Amino acid sequence: MTLLWSVTAIIVSVYLLAVLTDSFFIVSLDEISSRLKLPSDVAGATLMAVGSSAPELAIALIALLRPGGHSDVGIGTIVGSALFNVLVITGASALARPVRVSFSTVTRDVVAYALSLGLLLWAFWDSRIDLFEAAVFLAFYVAYVVVLMFWSKHSKPDDMSVLGHEGIKEDVIVEHRSVIERISRVVERVYQVILGDPRSDFLRAFIASIVLISVLSWILVESGIAFASALGISPVIVALTILAGGTSVPDMISSIVVARQGRGDMAVANAVGSNVFDILIGLGLPWLIVILSGPGTISVGTEGLLNSTWLLLGSVAILYIFMLTKRTLSRVEGVFLIGTYVAYVAWMYAAAS
Repeated sequence: MTLLWSVTAIIVSVYLLAVLTDSFFIVSLDEISSRLKLPSDVAGATLMAVGSSAPELAIALIALLRPGGHSDVGIGTIVGSALFNVLVITGASALARPVRVSFSTVTRDVVAYALSLGLLLWAFWDSRIDLFEAAVFLAFYVAYVVVLMFWSKHSKPDDMSVLGHEGIKEDVIVEHRSVIERISRVVERVYQVILGDPRSDFLRAFIASIVLISVLSWILVESGIAFASALGISPVIVALTILAGGTSVPDMISSIVVARQGRGDMAVANAVGSNVFDILIGLGLPWLIVILSGPGTISVGTEGLLNSTWLLLGSVAILYIFMLTKRTLSRVEGVFLIGTYVAYVAWMYAAAS
């Protein structure tokens, strides 16, 4: 019964998070970025990244604060989500329609992401996180945003680089409704009562969304730990696979829709670029909050995490090589990327059994 309830809770929480994040939180953030008149690259790397990565960020913080030493659940969700983004989202985008990419933009994001992974390996090396390491993560992200601001001022505007602006989001919301229209409409009406209109009442929607995302993320953490206990495996394995994949589903759906519209390079650029936020802020900020609250350091069990991080580096390198071939990510290459992820998940559970 514990297994059944935990699986049900995970599925329902992931679905509610998907609707909440995609149809309300990101839309309210999009409205805020429009009113602040942020350049597209900066908006994508800050407010839009916050929106798409909010569940992972909340899970990482809740897992750190939860008694019982389950901080690795949060880290595993971030690392696993990054792997899902690179392999599955980009692969699915290529399957929907072969992706032509902008060399300079993709190179910029891949380099920033590779450096972020280097920081992650450095932080994991001694199995503990201190104040200096957490601060370096945040400082590197600030530097990344500064580079983006400089980039946007000295390059031609590229509307293909940001996922989440108004016209695109409306297309994605319509696509979501066409898949599970009746259920989505009921859920959205309930959210509408609580959150208001995310366009006209964006501050209310923004604040209330954060509260609801935190509650649903807490349910996900508890359900993931219960699911792992029922199967007799490490919670980190569940975080690296089920929780990570579940929280990334909204991004995958959005990317497929955009790819079908012939804007697949947007999906790829954001799948890679949003991972920079996931690692640097999604981990750095919770670490900083918890360390400043008293412990001084955070112990990190590297079970499964180091191997997954090395696999992330390798997958980014493969993806970049694929995109350099005629600056196109083909359907065959998309199948290879998705197959790699399936093999990774099978290997994780086989090793845990």
